Amino acid sequence: MTHPVDVHVGKRIRHRRWLVGMTQQQLAEQVGIKFQQIQKYETGANRVSASRLWDISDALEVPVSFFFDGLQEEGTGPSEKAEGPDDLMGDKEALDLVRSYYAIPENQRRRLFELARVLSDAA
Repeated sequence: MTHPVDVHVGKRIRHRRWLVGMTQQQLAEQVGIKFQQIQKYETGANRVSASRLWDISDALEVPVSFFFDGLQEEGTGPSEKAEGPDDLMGDKEALDLVRSYYAIPENQRRRLFELARVLSDAA
């Protein structure tokens, strides 16, 4: 039986790996395990140990806390979102947009962000 937190952490690993354009094989090599283990982590079939999560966070260049973002403080399920799709990170279009956004040089990205904020305020 999979635990909801393990499933959530696995999804966050998969989405971050996808965002940085890394394959399961590449992540596994950086962490020193087989890619099948990454598959099991990403589905929540296997629980990620603290030390392994530390290695994965280093390979994906995010803090360990990244993998727990979106969980309720006192529960085990994902927190409610006020706007947007129920699973924004599961939306391929949103992930494509985020990946493209981070491919833009930082100074241009800031201007694009401000434009998007102005447009969303006007809507």
